[in-house]
Amino acid sequence: MDALLAASAFCDEEELAICFLNDGVFNLIANQRSELLLQKDHIATFKLIELYDLTECFICKESLVERGLDNAGLVLKEAQKVSKSKLFEVLHQAEKVLAF
Repeated sequence: MDALLAASAFCDEEELAICFLNDGVFNLIANQRSELLLQKDHIATFKLIELYDLTECFICKESLVERGLDNAGLVLKEAQKVSKSKLFEVLHQAEKVLAF
């Protein structure tokens, strides 16, 4: 998230796309208690995505379904749930990809 927010300072918001797929979708579950796992609270940071007007945000529908999260409450309310093929299309069009 730090790299994404730093990049947003140097790029137009519509030039950045954020994609959540595979196990990355677990990070989007609302009301997590990260302190029980001794993890950093990423939820607060994800809320900055909408604050920074980063509107190109995609969540893989298949990844949600495969992990039983298709009906889970997610932190990013404005993110688009798209098919894996659409998500890979977005990634394929990217000039640079940062994977975390």
